[in-house]
Amino acid sequence: MASISIPRGDAEPKRGATIHEWNPEDKHFWETTGSRVAWRNLYCSMPALLLAFAVWMVWSTVVVKLKSVGFNFNDEQLFWLAALPGLSGATLRIFYSFLVPILGGRNFTVASTASLLIPAVGMGLAVQNPAMPYWVFVVLALLTGFGGGNFASSMSNISFFFPKAQKGTALGLNAGLGNLGVSVVQLTAGFVIPVAMFGALAGGPQRTDKGALIYLQNIAFIWIPLIVASCVASWFLMNNLATAKASFRDQSVIFSRKHNWIMCWLYVGTFGSFIGYSAGLTMLIKTQFPAVDPLKYAFMGPLVGALIRPVGGWLSDKVGGARVTFWNFIVMTVAVIGVVYFLRNKEAAGAFRGFLAMFVLLFATTGIGNGSTFRMVPIIFLNCHEKWRRDDTPDARAESVRNSSKEAAAVLGFSSAIGAYGAAIIPLTFGWSIKYTGAPFVALYGFVAFYVTCIAITWWFYSRRGAEAPC
Repeated sequence: MASISIPRGDAEPKRGATIHEWNPEDKHFWETTGSRVAWRNLYCSMPALLLAFAVWMVWSTVVVKLKSVGFNFNDEQLFWLAALPGLSGATLRIFYSFLVPILGGRNFTVASTASLLIPAVGMGLAVQNPAMPYWVFVVLALLTGFGGGNFASSMSNISFFFPKAQKGTALGLNAGLGNLGVSVVQLTAGFVIPVAMFGALAGGPQRTDKGALIYLQNIAFIWIPLIVASCVASWFLMNNLATAKASFRDQSVIFSRKHNWIMCWLYVGTFGSFIGYSAGLTMLIKTQFPAVDPLKYAFMGPLVGALIRPVGGWLSDKVGGARVTFWNFIVMTVAVIGVVYFLRNKEAAGAFRGFLAMFVLLFATTGIGNGSTFRMVPIIFLNCHEKWRRDDTPDARAESVRNSSKEAAAVLGFSSAIGAYGAAIIPLTFGWSIKYTGAPFVALYGFVAFYVTCIAITWWFYSRRGAEAPC
């Protein structure tokens, strides 16, 4: 593939080419060349990330149907199937977060998106056979973590393309449409399961314990042609940035940065909550409100959380990420207390509606917090590098911007990896709480305590007057 350089103000580079000069903070360059290229790459990145999230969270829709078609799995095993994709996805993110500067954004987008075909095909085959052993489902659940890993590389890649003033909006759009994959897969399930979409090519139906014929394999197979199309589009339309090249050794400096670890903690509170509740809500509804079909309602929360994430980035660009994050965690705490209230009164009229409303509010705050925390990271590291800069020459300033961008990109990826463990922690915590206490209240009280620590940390380091790193 071609390798090219872009002089200031020159024409838009070839699609699919490697770009050797990239300076989005230069206003002239941005207006004449950079903006078009950056947005084109973002437009390719967003649907690829949506597909990654859809495959990653597909088990949240499948687990509630397995018993009804003859699989002999207990509730604890089903909670584990909902949690394992989060565990593997979060772990893969740790590695994925460092690979874009090493392999190139376009190259890795294509490879990581293509990897989604493995769990999609495997799951579509496995759900058709009730005699399939549990360990096969465990392996497939772990493999869907490929989708979870993609977020780290995608966000790292997009962060290089945009100037400081637009990073919050760009990252919010990328993550927001990507997060939308959670609700898309949950909403789509209800439409594709009853229909023989692929005819005999995809296998026959399964009969439920109520006598209905359904096609569970459709939940997996429907994504295959979209994944192929996304890979083709990304290969021909996206770019690699040579200026974003960095070895793992160059990026590993973030492990000595205090604010990397602080932002990891906060991102567990925002994205960890979003993806964890997305993974666990269907089983929580099924166990606490047995008369309710979870697939009719579970998509609502992730849908709101995904759609509002760009608002969190945009609002943070306007008033500051720390301020938005601080107040957002307060509302999250109130929302969880509301969930507890309605669960304690779940036999009362309207209890499920109240429970669902509190969860929708909770998802909305996770979305806003996802956008605001990701806007904080580039600002924190740019300000730190400006403080550390010894000279005020143009070259020194440019070097400071480059170094801060590389560190911020690595932190965005790494913090997303740590935050993604929420996808395993939350459903497992719900499962253990229900198993050992008969109710999910211990888990919910633990979440409240965690959010209180996030409020305190955000205020102390970033939000209060005289904070160490205001952003």
